[in-house]
Amino acid sequence: MSVARFDFSWMDAAYHQETLDNLRKAAQNVKKLCPVMLDTLGPEIQVHNSTGEPIELKAGNHVIITPDMSKAPSAEILPIKFGDLAKVVKKGDTLFMGQYLFTGSETTSVWLEVVETSGENVNCLVKNAATLAGPIFTLHASQVHISLPTLSEYDKQVISTWGSRNNVDIISLSHTRSANDIRELKAFIQSHDLPDTQIYAKIENSEGLDHFDEILKEADGIIISRGDLGIDLPPENVFMFQKTAIHKCNLVGKPVIITRVVDSMIDNLRPTRAEATDVANAVLDGTDGILLGAETLRGLYPVDAVSTVGRICAEAETVYNQPLQFKKVMSFVGDPMPHEESVASAAVGSAIKVKAAAIVVFTFSGRAARLVAKYRPTMPVLAVIFPREGSDPSKWRSYGTTQARQCFAVRGVYPLMGSTDEAETGGLTKEEYGIKLALNYGQSVGIVKPFDRVIIFEKIGDSSVVKIVECEG
Repeated sequence: MSVARFDFSWMDAAYHQETLDNLRKAAQNVKKLCPVMLDTLGPEIQVHNSTGEPIELKAGNHVIITPDMSKAPSAEILPIKFGDLAKVVKKGDTLFMGQYLFTGSETTSVWLEVVETSGENVNCLVKNAATLAGPIFTLHASQVHISLPTLSEYDKQVISTWGSRNNVDIISLSHTRSANDIRELKAFIQSHDLPDTQIYAKIENSEGLDHFDEILKEADGIIISRGDLGIDLPPENVFMFQKTAIHKCNLVGKPVIITRVVDSMIDNLRPTRAEATDVANAVLDGTDGILLGAETLRGLYPVDAVSTVGRICAEAETVYNQPLQFKKVMSFVGDPMPHEESVASAAVGSAIKVKAAAIVVFTFSGRAARLVAKYRPTMPVLAVIFPREGSDPSKWRSYGTTQARQCFAVRGVYPLMGSTDEAETGGLTKEEYGIKLALNYGQSVGIVKPFDRVIIFEKIGDSSVVKIVECEG
């Protein structure tokens, strides 16, 4: 796996801290970096199943949704933490409810149709038989604006405490609906000592879809959350939005991640044929990552789910149409090309022409590596990331810098931590040290072999330089 997501719509900070501590120990044991993504709750409407007992709903029956939290959840009444639902829904509107929206198995999530509203209560017709199990159910109102803030008070509390204390690398802003949502979160994390944390907009509803272009300009990356989108949009429209969104992200060089791909692996050792094809098609379309949720949170085969999806992605990458994507990005950037774009595209073009085994990029922020990766080179990008001057070595020697870890979310980039102190101790220039570090790593994992050619991309002063080196035999 490349990134660890901590979903704060489930469990408390103590639970997530224990998981994070385990992650960091494991990362140290295998000497790998792993970025931390904090996933916010957002304007999510939840039913807390205080009884803990499964609730069986039968098709054709009626159920009341109420904001009266004194009521115990049952097949007749479901209390929610939102007082305005009756004000924003109308007769005929569609509601969905389940423990994890939505597995695709309609025995674990229920489809409701609004019959009438009465005061603060909403009377719904149950459209399918389902058993709601677990401590929390999520309610989704299709094509309805929910008047709750995207960045909730709970989210602010989590970010300012757990997020700040653990220096999270990425925040996934759930239910992003406009560019203002991103701007609000940016201002908040700046005021809570998280200046380098990236923000990924999680697009989950038609509002986010309507404002996608402006959201993309503000966000550092995009997560296409197909669980909620798959019920907010007609099924026949989901694929087109996915393809269009991936294409737009690829053109501007921002990471894009797809969710909900192998739901069947929650209970089964192998994905369905359709799921396997879905993963491959997402890779061929240009996605940077595949996000697993229930498959690894509560699935029976979490390791198999990760390894299976990884193998499908790797196979799909072997037939990815890189020349076509290269031309599309070049055309989108246009002429006259900005200096950095020109050199980055030249580095990728040169690497392809000389059949280079890898592209080595020197960077502090990770931006140069992302810029090269934007042109989707057919070979790996080895990003040698040096810590900023004056940074505390004790903070990055074990876990790497935030900038290094963030690069794991970018397709084809392998971040490596460099050290100017080690370069000086070894009597090497920063460039010599960086090349040696990258080539040693490349050889250790089989990316680079003797006599292979490697492209070097770096900034020297105000100039960007590309050159070719040949590995020793």
